[in-house]
Amino acid sequence: MTQTPFYTKLKKRGKIVVSGVDRIDFLQSLISNDVTLLDQQDCVYSCLLTPQGKFIYDFFITEINGDSLLMDCEGGERLQSLAKLLGMYKLRADVTIELQDNSDVYAIIGAKYGTKDPRHPDMGYRSFEKPDGLEEKPFEEWDMHRISLTIPDGSRDMIPNKSTLSEGNIDKLNGLSYEKGCYIGQELTARMHYRGLAKKHLQTIKLDALPEKSELRSSCGDIGIVLVRI
Repeated sequence: MTQTPFYTKLKKRGKIVVSGVDRIDFLQSLISNDVTLLDQQDCVYSCLLTPQGKFIYDFFITEINGDSLLMDCEGGERLQSLAKLLGMYKLRADVTIELQDNSDVYAIIGAKYGTKDPRHPDMGYRSFEKPDGLEEKPFEEWDMHRISLTIPDGSRDMIPNKSTLSEGNIDKLNGLSYEKGCYIGQELTARMHYRGLAKKHLQTIKLDALPEKSELRSSCGDIGIVLVRI
């Protein structure tokens, strides 16, 4: 059955704009995915890790005005701390970091509007402008759709300074490059992948059938994203 197109306004989003001549090299040395993929696609999904390969932040990167990179990320304290961390890594790089909290970000399911969400074909599109001619549905409608696809929603599903990208299936969600070269946490992330060291993964499970010793993360209706031992 074909789903009727709809859009949802996402909760607690923020923006960070990174500009300057070193913007690409700066982010390339920090994040899990390859920034140069923007030469082939409109949006790149990626994460920033600790040196020990633990998740801290995730975000969507798009290019704006041909001279800046926009990071669509979690808002509030998460936005402020991410901007502060980027500032610490800046050192002598020729970059400027600007942030905007309480940003309007819309998720569009079933219709082409805005920028393609790179994580999964059925996650639709993302836009900073309110779509015209589409039905608006509650956040919970989008949340149920996301959970059904086992798409983690940032710190709601991945615990900062604890979760690994393997646990979150980030490589399967186009948020991780094994070819791009060095970035923060790269060595341990690659080791877990090539040696198959991850013993737990996020899965979508009915709430009335949670396995023992599993860890429930986000949930909606009768399903939730759960960290389970494989």
